[in-house]
Amino acid sequence: MNNEKVYSTEWLGRTLTIKTGKLAMQADAAVTVQYGDTVIMATVVESKTERAGIDFFPLMVDFEERLYAAGIIKGSRWIKREGRPSDDSILTGRMVDRAIRPLFDESSRKDVQVIITVLSVDQENDHDVISLVAASAALAISGVKWNGPISAVRVGRVEGKFIFNPTYKERETSDLDLIVSGTAKKVIMIEAAANEVSEADMLKAINLGQTELQAPIELINKMKKEIGSVKDKKETKKLIDQDDIIKAEEKEKTFQVARAWLEKNIEPILFDKIYYTKGERKAAVSDIKIKLDEYLFSQGISKDLRTIAITELINPMVEAEVTNAIINGGKRVDGRKLDEIRSLSAEVSILPRNHGAGLFSRGETQVMSIVTLGSPGMEQMLEGLEGQGKKRFMHHYNFAPYCVGEAKPMRGAGRREIGHGALAEKALVPVLPAKEDFPYTIRVVSETLGSNGSSSMGSTCASTLALMDAGVPIKKAVAGIAMGIASNNDMSKWEIITDLQDLEDGKGGMDFKMTGTADGLTAIQLDTKTTGLTEEMIAKTLTQGRLALNQILEMLKIAISEPRAELSKYAPRIYTLSIKPEKIGAVIGPGGKIINEIIAATGVAIDIEDTGLVMITGTDAEMCAEAVRRVKEIVHEFEAGEIYTGKVVRILDFGAFVEITPGHDGMVHVSELAPYRIGKPSDFLNIGDIVTVKIKEVDDQGRVNLTMKGMPENEPLWKEEKGKQEGGGSFGGGRTPRSGNSDDRRNRFGGKRF
Repeated sequence: MNNEKVYSTEWLGRTLTIKTGKLAMQADAAVTVQYGDTVIMATVVESKTERAGIDFFPLMVDFEERLYAAGIIKGSRWIKREGRPSDDSILTGRMVDRAIRPLFDESSRKDVQVIITVLSVDQENDHDVISLVAASAALAISGVKWNGPISAVRVGRVEGKFIFNPTYKERETSDLDLIVSGTAKKVIMIEAAANEVSEADMLKAINLGQTELQAPIELINKMKKEIGSVKDKKETKKLIDQDDIIKAEEKEKTFQVARAWLEKNIEPILFDKIYYTKGERKAAVSDIKIKLDEYLFSQGISKDLRTIAITELINPMVEAEVTNAIINGGKRVDGRKLDEIRSLSAEVSILPRNHGAGLFSRGETQVMSIVTLGSPGMEQMLEGLEGQGKKRFMHHYNFAPYCVGEAKPMRGAGRREIGHGALAEKALVPVLPAKEDFPYTIRVVSETLGSNGSSSMGSTCASTLALMDAGVPIKKAVAGIAMGIASNNDMSKWEIITDLQDLEDGKGGMDFKMTGTADGLTAIQLDTKTTGLTEEMIAKTLTQGRLALNQILEMLKIAISEPRAELSKYAPRIYTLSIKPEKIGAVIGPGGKIINEIIAATGVAIDIEDTGLVMITGTDAEMCAEAVRRVKEIVHEFEAGEIYTGKVVRILDFGAFVEITPGHDGMVHVSELAPYRIGKPSDFLNIGDIVTVKIKEVDDQGRVNLTMKGMPENEPLWKEEKGKQEGGGSFGGGRTPRSGNSDDRRNRFGGKRF
């Protein structure tokens, strides 16, 4: 039965359409959102029962790329089905998660799953913003407790002019790629890449984005008003017996006793002394738990009730006390001022054989980044909804359990690791050298050695150090900092804090990561645990964050002020030369024969672009030089008078063919083999003989005609007048051949008479 409802509005020059009531009818809610010819389906399902034994809200956001959406069949010969999510799909899913999560009832323990599926892409309108709108629309009518709707908009800037929801083509010339998500009045999530955009311009772009995201919110509200919730979300009534009532009353009495004790004791335990390390702060919280347990025991409360009180009350009340101290007293648990960064240190060249390495520490957050340089052919091949492409710079981020003092199984890179790696990569891209200036493939791996507050920003700083240490000519140093906020429930009081760490990232907070050079911002990533940020909050964050970035940049400069002039002796060298595009086939050879012979003989990597740019990469300078020599030989433009030593590769009745350079043969006519008449070339030469030849001429078809005469190196062949035709005269010494049957002795090669 089709009860489809359709809602449309004009949004930034294109039609936005939301449909529901036709697809995925067993989900709590399902919508499709179309913008241009990009179509996204979003579904929401909430479990019927709460999950026991957890202390968090169980939200799952899955973003599903389908290659059919772009009319693509997977390029792998063996695997045609979509496999593990691509990095892009993981990043989009994380972005949607960060935008919608703050508006849920975090006390719920029912699983909520949002699945976003890309059904169609038009290669003009990016699907990430539309995916967020689709998730918002589905949640709005799902009946799930969610304080939406929200929307998002992409902001670009071309030639100084801000544009909204730019097309892929417009984004190619934009120096800003900003996604702003929020409610009608506040910003909830920011994702930005920028080419050194000033804080003032970034704030202006965010504010304009907040204005331009209103149309989808109004459309979703209209849909919600007309159809309400598509599923009846009435709570299942549970029969409660007398024992349940007694247990609930006992729990509430215990909580009252515990709250009273915590309100009296948390503040003196946390703030009567300064806790400089994460371990000290964890020990302080553990001390609170122990003392509360002892107190409740002295009050005759059972172990089960004591455990429930400790589990459910202490962490929220500790976070609330930390927040209260910040907004009412300007105090932080580790004694810092609100705008103060923890102690900084930076080092380079910490490993003996790597191409480049940097170590950066900020408090107990410690990251080591290592650079590896490779040939252009080592670029990563990309395949996805946007088609195929290449990627020459990769930043990967690792987070082992030991960095937070834990022992846990290691399962490879998760969504968090991929997200943090991508953020630091985005931060560094604007300062990388152009491929024409530095054709290497660059991989940076950041190993998180200790974590207590924004290791992703630590990896940005460590990677800057490592790139400079490796001699990568980056334009400027890039630093990163995580900014936080402490706020009360209605956000009537708030304070921005610099260099966020552990206990400060609680309810009413935010994680505002920002990276930049001395001249502007290169990336921002914001997620918040509030109902959204105002313009004033964002403005102060950007201003206070800039001071922190400048301080960190000065520390990086002390460790290494500019990229090294020389690469590590262990790094490969790239030698470049340009050839005519029509000569590319000659270098490659039939079936790759010629180029593979050079690679096998020298051990280098050879990459050739369509423009004729040849890049030879290797660690052995002599072998690289040999490869360059061979390529030059192949593409050399032959001229009369040049002398070569080559191998006889073919013998015919009218002469012999000599390989003068790899892949290039020239012909020595029988009359040019010796200073005397040769009867049969095969009586004079054998295949494989090494002879010296001189180019007589290169004809208009590029064919090379050679002579062996006049070359002293060939005299041993002539010593015994080998192959001399019986009764024949000499062609040397200024004598001419007899005229009798000279036409009969002439042969043709390719239509040319010799």
